[in-house]
Amino acid sequence: MPHRPTHHKTRGALTNPAGRFAAAGADDFDDGWGTLDAEALADDTPPATRLHADPARRVISRNDSPDVPFSASINPYKGCSHGCIYCFARPTHEYLDHSAGLDFETEIYYKPDAAERFEAELRAPGYRCTPITLGANTDPYQPDERRLRITRALLAVAHRFNQPISVVTKGALVTRDIDVLGEMAVDNLASVMVSVTSLDATLKRHLEPRAAGPGRRFAAIEALRRAGIPVGVLVAPVIPALTDHELEALVARAAEAGALTAGYVLLRLPHGVKHLFRDWLAAHYPDRAAHVMSLINQSHGGRDYDARWGQRMRGSGVHAELIARRFRLACRRAGIDASRRITLDTGRFACPPAAGDQKAFDFA
Repeated sequence: MPHRPTHHKTRGALTNPAGRFAAAGADDFDDGWGTLDAEALADDTPPATRLHADPARRVISRNDSPDVPFSASINPYKGCSHGCIYCFARPTHEYLDHSAGLDFETEIYYKPDAAERFEAELRAPGYRCTPITLGANTDPYQPDERRLRITRALLAVAHRFNQPISVVTKGALVTRDIDVLGEMAVDNLASVMVSVTSLDATLKRHLEPRAAGPGRRFAAIEALRRAGIPVGVLVAPVIPALTDHELEALVARAAEAGALTAGYVLLRLPHGVKHLFRDWLAAHYPDRAAHVMSLINQSHGGRDYDARWGQRMRGSGVHAELIARRFRLACRRAGIDASRRITLDTGRFACPPAAGDQKAFDFA
């Protein structure tokens, strides 16, 4: 009989399948002696997080995706111990010869020299200022940031250069950096989008086991807004028959907290994420798993995922269009302009004197 996936309360993925680039893979199976079940019962300790230093030559990534509202981003971390089962970034861990499953949540790579590399790129003669997004792939405020402080070091560099920064996070730790973000916001150099998924604490624990709870995320929106930092909400992902019924309540709560704008993303299941998500559904919500996947398939042309530009984040079909209409109406009722884009100022960018620079003297 096949080995049953193991659920650890502090981890999202139930399995650790081989990556799609792996030369070989292995599957556990029960040979009839019950060994696997006995081992699973004997050890329910969740896998520990392991940190790996990942020195970088460059930290600014560029993209020209037509459905992404930014062209430059920085990801201080590879992998994310928030453990969100739906994370579209999971397959990127396979480029590191890791699994998109538990490895993505436990094998975390960090860039210890990110701030130094960032400054070097900003000082490069050919650099042209454009807003940079922190957290485009993995969360810049995941749990280990509390100790490593790499995101904060990047913000300090951006502040010195008047480099505009947009942050996307579901981590309440963003409030730690309100001092820097607030000073940058005075000159229209910083904004934050806080991602929320559900108001249901139990569902959130299953979906995002190590991310901040819904109350703490809305409290973060309130704190950022009070500090004068432009902040919006990203309802992501919207999961049919699981979280989509909360769409209106999430938008209304965000508006009450002070969100200036809002967006949403329909669930994305690229590559192996679809298998991880199906296992997760079967384990946590077996009564509705088939219905959830049926609506997802209907929204992606009969497949688990449609990767085409313009379709991958919104979907298509009757159910996807219904979600889009509900979102627009919810924003209108809450007084949020969903079409608003927080535009940051690129005209203030300037390189401060570097250590060892020769000072200019006025001999007049």
